[in-house]
Amino acid sequence: MAVPTTLRMPIGNRLLAALPATEYEALLPNLQRVHLPLDTMLYQAGDRINYAYFPISGMTSLLSITEDGEAIEVAMVGNEGMVGVACCLRVNITPYQSVVQIQADALRIRADVLRREFDRGGQLQDVVLRYTHALLTHVSQSAVCNRYHKMDSRLCRWLLVARDRVKSDTFNLTQESIAQMMGAPRTGVTASACRLQDNGLIRYRRGKITILNRQKLEETSCECYGIVREKIDQFLVA
Repeated sequence: MAVPTTLRMPIGNRLLAALPATEYEALLPNLQRVHLPLDTMLYQAGDRINYAYFPISGMTSLLSITEDGEAIEVAMVGNEGMVGVACCLRVNITPYQSVVQIQADALRIRADVLRREFDRGGQLQDVVLRYTHALLTHVSQSAVCNRYHKMDSRLCRWLLVARDRVKSDTFNLTQESIAQMMGAPRTGVTASACRLQDNGLIRYRRGKITILNRQKLEETSCECYGIVREKIDQFLVA
């Protein structure tokens, strides 16, 4: 169902909200609000992008897939950004599998329409390019984190990024799904989550995680979280 023309900022997606009103109004007739249930597959790696998505809520994981079908999460997208950025970059083929990890609502737009508006060279182009830089920082930092940092620090980083994407201290995620996203053994994630819970940082019950002490979670996290958060903040205020 198309978004009503009475919709005005703030609209829930921070990238779109960073646009001048005139450019947002130019996109508005082409934006369609959609609900994305848990586990919705937006793209497989190598798919041509027909639609881009600007999340309003929830979280989508970008996954890198091996030839054997193993997957590891390289970035998370929430209401700070968009899914399908490659459609603006003269490629229009996604390198990642994109899966909804926390059910979401989003504004969807045809890729050719977004590309046309991007090519006008206005603020939309500037914001999308700056977001792309922030997203690449997220991808590269995920690689460093998964290779070099200890499980407790990695899990803290992951939970903090997820919290920033969904804008809530409570979200529904199983330890099994987190382990899959982190490319880590479930036993390792479970042991780490128990330590965080015993230390009063989180509460975990029946697939629901609640962050109890964000400050201590940040102190326990590795530096990767701060680097990614800084780049996101920079792109939104520049």
